[in-house]
Amino acid sequence: MKQIKILAFDCPDAWYKALSAIWKEGDVFRVGFGSEETETRKLNLTIEITNPENRPLVSDKAPCDFKYVQGYALEYLWCGEKQEDETYTYGSRLNHPVNQVEEAIKRYIEEVRDRQVTMVIRLPSDIKKYDENNKKSEPPCLSLIDTEILENRMHFTCYFRSWDAFGGLPANIAGLQLFNEAFVNEINERGNLSLKTGKLIFHSKNCHIYQRQYNLVKELLEPKDSAKRMAKTLKEPQEER
Repeated sequence: MKQIKILAFDCPDAWYKALSAIWKEGDVFRVGFGSEETETRKLNLTIEITNPENRPLVSDKAPCDFKYVQGYALEYLWCGEKQEDETYTYGSRLNHPVNQVEEAIKRYIEEVRDRQVTMVIRLPSDIKKYDENNKKSEPPCLSLIDTEILENRMHFTCYFRSWDAFGGLPANIAGLQLFNEAFVNEINERGNLSLKTGKLIFHSKNCHIYQRQYNLVKELLEPKDSAKRMAKTLKEPQEER
């Protein structure tokens, strides 16, 4: 199992560097049980983003846009009331049975040097292979959000047990930055503080690219080769029809 750390300036930089590292150095892993039973390339990956507040939060080449990220941050992370067809949202886990976001805000208003403020998404019951309805278990990819204030900045450290680097990562990291901004704003307004957002740090033992995404990632990371192939095609004589 290869373990790599990436240092990125902002969220789009982190997405590109994660894809590049997995594409070049990732282990081939055949998923035997999960949402997709297919071949992947994966790394045990750590990402440190030093300036996640930098705009834009999402690359124009990512498979999501800022509007989607806003909805994800509000409806899936912060509020998170799950729909009828959803097993859960991160927000529904964060807010029930204990409103962890509210409790975290209260603790920081009381003491900014508190080092015990960790919000947990995964439940003990997620260890079961099948749920109570005998359906395949779908444990959350995002397991926890650990928080800490240092030098007047709110830093997040997050753990993903499994992470779709191409399709999920850009929305996840941008959404968590918006979540952090809302989190800090609540603490500042209610506690008369002046905190700012800090670093985003992520760990995932299985940050991966699915086989169905290989061509998309190759085109993104190797645009010159793609352009050369296109130029060669255009130069070749075409058959008359």
